[in-house]
Amino acid sequence: MPNSRTHSAGMLLWDGGPTLNRRSNNSTGWIVRRTRRRNCDAVAIFFRVLLVLLVSRASLADTRPPVAPPAAHGAIPTPQQLAWHERQFYAFVHFNMNTFTGAEWGNGSESPDRFNPTQLDCRQWCALFKECGLSGVIITAKHHDGFCLWPSRFTEHDVANSKWRGGRGDVIKELADACREYGLWLGIYISPWDRNNPLYGKDDAAYNEYFVGQMEELLTNYGPIAEVWWDGANGDRNNPEKHQEYDWPRFIRAVRRWQPKAVIFAPPYTPGDVRWVGNEEGYAGATQWSTHPAGVAEEPATTLT
Repeated sequence: MPNSRTHSAGMLLWDGGPTLNRRSNNSTGWIVRRTRRRNCDAVAIFFRVLLVLLVSRASLADTRPPVAPPAAHGAIPTPQQLAWHERQFYAFVHFNMNTFTGAEWGNGSESPDRFNPTQLDCRQWCALFKECGLSGVIITAKHHDGFCLWPSRFTEHDVANSKWRGGRGDVIKELADACREYGLWLGIYISPWDRNNPLYGKDDAAYNEYFVGQMEELLTNYGPIAEVWWDGANGDRNNPEKHQEYDWPRFIRAVRRWQPKAVIFAPPYTPGDVRWVGNEEGYAGATQWSTHPAGVAEEPATTLT
């Protein structure tokens, strides 16, 4: 029952109760009801009109021509470069003749028999990489000493001439198989500098042919290769007797032909695809952007390689 009070004139006034269930001779309660009904009708009409306007606006928007995206600013990454960024965290395994000699840089005169791991298990490597959330692995297939972790037809300084697995071993194949098993990508480090090969620094064209031949072995026999990693190490840039003139354009064309989806990590003065931040000593510029002009040397004070 709504709250009510008697006016001095004898009029029954409605004080805002939810309903007015009885009819009196006085018409005040009915006036309130009619006023509320009119208000509700007005609100309903307003929302109907608003809905019609919104639908009309959406229909007009659908008929407008699409707006072109703004033009790209600066370098535009290739699909391979974008994929490289998304890999984020991966392993770089420096495992080769140096593992057994203890030398940072071998001189190429090592006996192949010195490479003789007794418990090598690439599946164990990849299981651990996967468990740690790594996306792939790069292996030093050949470092500066020229020793090859795969049986190469271009040299005798390789696993085929070692005692390991009776000369029938192939680290690259074992690692490639393990990567496929654990869903990891494989990258190949191959040093252009080869201190074992007698052609190096003596016959530029012949050595470059040799190097391309070794790359063909690595890039055509082990399935997809996600990254090819070169550094710029050279015998002696200041000594013509030991300096090798690398044919970088030819090397790059070879990778594009045999592994077109791979990115190339290369010295800054070559038209490679990707680089690191800074140098091997851990120094980098105060600001290091994701892009660097192709063929332009990095600042030697901060990013010397």
